[in-house]
Amino acid sequence: MKLFVGLGNPGAKYAQNRHNIGFMALDRIAADHGFAPWRSKFQGQLTEGRLGRDKILLLKPETFMNLSGQSVGEAVRFYKLDSTDVVVFHDEIDLAPAKVRLKSGGGHAGHNGLRSIHQHISPHYDRVRLGVGHPGHKDRVPGYVLSDFAKADQNWLDDVLRGMSDGAAYLADNEGPKFLNAVALRVNPPRPSTGTKGTQGKPQTKTDMPKLNSNPTPKTDPDPTTEDTRNPFQKLADRFR
Repeated sequence: MKLFVGLGNPGAKYAQNRHNIGFMALDRIAADHGFAPWRSKFQGQLTEGRLGRDKILLLKPETFMNLSGQSVGEAVRFYKLDSTDVVVFHDEIDLAPAKVRLKSGGGHAGHNGLRSIHQHISPHYDRVRLGVGHPGHKDRVPGYVLSDFAKADQNWLDDVLRGMSDGAAYLADNEGPKFLNAVALRVNPPRPSTGTKGTQGKPQTKTDMPKLNSNPTPKTDPDPTTEDTRNPFQKLADRFR
């Protein structure tokens, strides 16, 4: 069993914030893979289902971001999970928008949700780092992550969420590279081939060139025994050939 945790803040006010991309990821996975209805538990919203052969719990803490670890810690202790069974989906300002990276363990890099989880279950858990971009100056970070995604972000955001849902079973099965590939196929799908059929658009080869007659039949005047069907212009032209 694994516990997927999406970080965010509860309530409609925050639903479309950049800080809530972790919630969005879990909502997409739950909807696409037929998880049970969400229910209140562990100071958050919980649902369960299967991804491939693995049973998965999805948890959205409702303690507000800075206290996310309280909710996660309760769930880990109740199900007797190890911290390495936990995967946390969170916004990452140090990654460009639409970039997704995986990380095992390590520091919290100032992210208050991760800081709280560190305190309750240790740093030894996996993270799905979801790039939302940086506002350019650290003083603007709080307002930036607590603002809604711009309209221009909607296309790549939808691709990232769908890509993570596509690859969720790989993530559950510890197939990180396959998970990231599923995301990449949504964000940057392969371009269709631009090749053309046959010889159209290709340089002509000797076999493509029309054959020239090396012994052309000399021009002669029309046979006088046959009816002359030439028009006056043709007759005049033939006189000067």
